[in-house]
Amino acid sequence: MSFAANNRSYNPPARPIAVLCIDGCADEYISASIAAGKMPRTEAMVRKGYRGMVRGALPSFTNVNNSAIVTGMPPAVTGICGNFFLNPETGEEVMMNGPEFRRCGTLLTAAADAGRKVAFITAKEKLRTVLGDGIVERGGIVFSSEKVNEAKKETHGVDDAESIIGKPRPEIYSGDASVYVLEAGAALVEQGKADFLYLSLTDFMQHKYAPEAPESLEFYGQLDEQIGRLLDAGCIVAATADHGMNAKNKADGSPNVIYVETLLKETFGDNLRVICPITDPYVVHHGALGSLVMVHLEDASKTEEIADFLIRQDGITEVYNREMSALKLELAPDRIGDLTVLCGRDYVVGKTPEHHDLSVLKGGLRSHGGRYEEMVPLLLSEPLNAEYVRKAQGDPRNFDVFDFACNASN
Repeated sequence: MSFAANNRSYNPPARPIAVLCIDGCADEYISASIAAGKMPRTEAMVRKGYRGMVRGALPSFTNVNNSAIVTGMPPAVTGICGNFFLNPETGEEVMMNGPEFRRCGTLLTAAADAGRKVAFITAKEKLRTVLGDGIVERGGIVFSSEKVNEAKKETHGVDDAESIIGKPRPEIYSGDASVYVLEAGAALVEQGKADFLYLSLTDFMQHKYAPEAPESLEFYGQLDEQIGRLLDAGCIVAATADHGMNAKNKADGSPNVIYVETLLKETFGDNLRVICPITDPYVVHHGALGSLVMVHLEDASKTEEIADFLIRQDGITEVYNREMSALKLELAPDRIGDLTVLCGRDYVVGKTPEHHDLSVLKGGLRSHGGRYEEMVPLLLSEPLNAEYVRKAQGDPRNFDVFDFACNASN
């Protein structure tokens, strides 16, 4: 049951395939948890199979990378260049929370067309609405742990989804929201209801806790238990992340923020606007502060002057105009600003102090979005064939994960 999507070919074995996106999972989380003895099933899995590093898409945000993963394509093709963007046709700031913003089809619908029993289970409802279109119509199952209690046969492919797992809806701001996704996936495979799964978690725990924190170790232990269930159900398991995660605080523990719109308006006047494309409904995670912003200018003649000013600021590490952003960051030129601004590992960039509610951030800020959250793990339960050993030694991407899951062990 081979299939193609977006000019890429997939030749999955008849066995169940389970691809996991462990949201916010910097490789350090896997290393710390294995070292602490919390992930014995995962440790054994990658000893037999493969563990390496892959490069994600920039901005290193959730919508951007999940869209890339389920299409096998970079943001230049998907059109999803942030969670949030300035619509050039209307001048409005818009949340990209519907499939109409995506510019290509998903490999999930292609797999369903090829006869696979597809399930897309996500922690965040926003991903179900952005990426889950067309699956239910093809006999598949799509729901989020955030709104699992609202699942209906005609819209989600299943009635009473809570009964599949045997547990009620978890709180979205918790590790349970992610564990629930894997529990649901394992149950669907065990019950014969799905054999081609994409299971996408949420990064609440990674935003809250460093890799070595006891809470992180306990959480990854729970994920490991469910990975073991998937393996025991006969799945080929592949896992990656949409982005990593880093602390973004000053020495006193307060968020290390560069307010780019404030900075620019003090010097260049009011004819500009900064967009924070990390913005999404889950502000408790990050306060809409990430490591990449877009600058929109009313006077394009000032682009070079403003770029030169920004790159000279402490904490700013990269500034690209629209053309170079499209070329070097693989972004769609009509979905980004006149300038794309990235910052250092321990910084975030924001709009203005008034725009961000820092009171929602408890215990300091951990966030993502820039270059320093771009590299993420790739785990596979099967050993690589010779072709994919060579591919892994090059510049593999996190949106190659389905390619590895379907093709790398044939």
